[in-house]
Amino acid sequence: MPDKTIATDLAKRLNGIALVSSDITDEDLRGIGLEPLTAYIVDFYGKEKRPGILDRTTLAKIIDDMRNESLPFQPEAVRASGFSPTAKHFDADYRIRSIVPEKTTSAVDSFAAYFRNRLDRLRAMIQDGRNSRTFGMINNIASVERYVEGREICIAGIVNEKSATKNGHILATIEDETGLAKILFVGKSQKDNESALFTEASKIMTDEVIAVRGKISGSGKVPFIIANSLIYPDIPIRNRKQTDKDVAIAFLSDIHVGSKLFLDKQFNRFVEWMNGNVDYRKDLVEKIKYITIAGDLVDGIGVYPNQDRELSIDDIYKQYTVLLDLLSEIPEYVHIFVMPGNHDGVQRAEPQPSLPASLIGERELRNVHLLSNPGYVTIEGLKVLAYHGTSLDSVIQAVPGCSYSKPETAMIEVLRRRHLSPIYGDNPIVPSRKDNMVIDDVPDILHMGHLHKNGIADYHGTLIVNSGTWQARTAYQVKNGHIPTPAILPVYETKTMGISHIDFNSMMV
Repeated sequence: MPDKTIATDLAKRLNGIALVSSDITDEDLRGIGLEPLTAYIVDFYGKEKRPGILDRTTLAKIIDDMRNESLPFQPEAVRASGFSPTAKHFDADYRIRSIVPEKTTSAVDSFAAYFRNRLDRLRAMIQDGRNSRTFGMINNIASVERYVEGREICIAGIVNEKSATKNGHILATIEDETGLAKILFVGKSQKDNESALFTEASKIMTDEVIAVRGKISGSGKVPFIIANSLIYPDIPIRNRKQTDKDVAIAFLSDIHVGSKLFLDKQFNRFVEWMNGNVDYRKDLVEKIKYITIAGDLVDGIGVYPNQDRELSIDDIYKQYTVLLDLLSEIPEYVHIFVMPGNHDGVQRAEPQPSLPASLIGERELRNVHLLSNPGYVTIEGLKVLAYHGTSLDSVIQAVPGCSYSKPETAMIEVLRRRHLSPIYGDNPIVPSRKDNMVIDDVPDILHMGHLHKNGIADYHGTLIVNSGTWQARTAYQVKNGHIPTPAILPVYETKTMGISHIDFNSMMV
């Protein structure tokens, strides 16, 4: 009897999308990556707009189409005659501030120093926020014992845990260097301000730094406070900053060169557009002076089990060679800032260093600049904070109202916390003596990727950009109901403060 282990796996992946015919065996699927194959099949039946039966003939056609598109072809971009971009005539104005990961150990004192630094800096930001609710904030939790029951106080700390009580309230425990305090957020109340407070309290995450104002209730070794106000470090409200030069910044992320699902044709169309060879929005492309790329430049090797089945390039050095070949076709007057993500060939724990010379080789592109993840680059006086965004997964899971369909919602919550990875443990962090994920410098632009979904927002004068992806929908995304927005390029005009989205899918013939 023919072996059907792989065929059975494929049938499970396609549950609800297509029925796998009984005549398909493992021999028909030998050497084919199920991840990209599933994505191609989903796309096939999506175009048909009907469920169907996947027989051997249809499977062979889909596999043939997939093989024809799997290997990225190299562009040979030629600048369009008569294309004279205005950005070429401006001198570049940028300054890079990379974050260098500190050498550390796994000893307890390293973790203690890390969290102490987080608390000290974020507590200071809360106090410096000139928020009337923090007036008279006491120095530490141990000082609470000096005050009588019923006294209103303000105290800050790191959230140790959060839970729901049987009466429908939220109970949070915060801590600092001196002790613990329990904070009760009342859930059932007719007062609007307390109802809003309870909603805010539902968004509290473990390991973040908050301040609360409330009344002391009872006595004991662990203070108990009934909250009437919740304060985050947050960023100040400002007007959006604009530049004198009429230039533009393009934002990319999650290119995934080396994946069979890398949209090489759309990316090459983007390269052609940058060279003036596409008759669409030339008024915009001629302004592009800068590009920031927020991680997952390549698909990597061994990032997840059986990844080798999903790769069109199974050598990470060759993946970066192809990436640099692609970037080399972008005009030299455009300055490109690239950083790693969780798929790139650097340490997994954040902050991640910039790409090492061992991956890049002796290749030198004068207009390509390497950033750490996270990394800051000041462009024409605008502070751009770029971060791949791996922590957004845990933020979306923890905060009601955040979703994968709207990545900007989680990015706003990150800004409110003034921390790029508030929840410790879900996203690997280097426990250095300085918490390098604290947002100490308020950005004019916050750029992330990772979620493969475009998102735009303005929060307190900071432009929030999630730049989507250049990879087709994966089987993992199909399984979890995530719908990416591939090959859609956000472009921000820094003088007019307008943002456009260029869809390279619609440009394909």
